[in-house]
Amino acid sequence: MDVERIDLPGIGTSHVVTTARGRRIGIVSHRTGRRDLVVYDKEDPDTSVVSVALNADEANAIAEYLGTARIVEQLAEMQRQVAGLVTEQLVIAPGSPYAGRTLGDTRARTRTGTSIVAVVRGNDVVASPAPDFGLRPHDLIVAVGTAAGIERVAALLTDG
Repeated sequence: MDVERIDLPGIGTSHVVTTARGRRIGIVSHRTGRRDLVVYDKEDPDTSVVSVALNADEANAIAEYLGTARIVEQLAEMQRQVAGLVTEQLVIAPGSPYAGRTLGDTRARTRTGTSIVAVVRGNDVVASPAPDFGLRPHDLIVAVGTAAGIERVAALLTDG
């Protein structure tokens, strides 16, 4: 899946997803908090076929149903504002040496310089998880650090 991020000066940010079937669907995040859900024309990818304006509550409800957390969007905005900062989502694979262990057991920050700032489990988001937080297979880890640090924490979670 291809995701394109476009800064819209004076408006906000657009994230456009191209599906496996070639459809382009976008989310325009306005600085006001409004979100527009946009479906683009198959023949002209710059022209929208339909656009639906959503307030913050509606956008949050749809995000929950889609299994997406708003914290990831907020971290992406922070990444854009801070040079060199990278935000990445990493999955705890069933075979990870840390599946069934605590976050503190990883010593991720000490070993890689990367902070684990949230864990997404299903539709639940645990922001700033404590060291005694138990990791499970399929948990989505939200990590913040340098690109090299993110690579090291990904290897750590995969290989130990």
